[in-house]
Amino acid sequence: MIFTHDTEHALAVVVDLINTGAATAGAESIGGVPGLRAFVERNAFSDVGELTDADLARVMDLRERFHAVFRAPDVPSAVRLINEIVGEVRTTPHLTDHDGYDWHVHFFAPGAPMGEHLAADCGMALAYVVAAGEFDRLRTCEAPDCSRVLVDLSRNRCRRYCDSRTCGNRMHVAAYRARQRESAVR
Repeated sequence: MIFTHDTEHALAVVVDLINTGAATAGAESIGGVPGLRAFVERNAFSDVGELTDADLARVMDLRERFHAVFRAPDVPSAVRLINEIVGEVRTTPHLTDHDGYDWHVHFFAPGAPMGEHLAADCGMALAYVVAAGEFDRLRTCEAPDCSRVLVDLSRNRCRRYCDSRTCGNRMHVAAYRARQRESAVR
């Protein structure tokens, strides 16, 4: 484990959020308040009340802004984007031990709107990645027809595809078939 559980969870949430907007077959989409509720449940958020159209609009805005961090050409650009995101919310760091997890820090105020919750916790998770000198772990899938993102938490930094069962397998099969065609031509 490179980061604490809560940081890795927040990074997984960022990836899931960004990938709801990916132009890839089979990608889940938020689409409306019911889709936002499904996203909240899928990612096991705590302390989330009734969701509104305002929450949806803020989350969609954050999705684009988080995606910009993954596409940032360099660390200073990513830092600027992350600082803008976390600088817009009132962070209220506090320790909590909910849902069977040991003590960890939440950066949003209890009962905060969904957008503040995401901006604070997920923004800080991205800040930890950059501060640890690990910006290169924020990636876009290398499959040519995929725009999904991933956080490479592998020990040797070798993860290239958003999902080894779909994009990874598809690319490996394509490479195998290309080798087979090439050897048949000889």
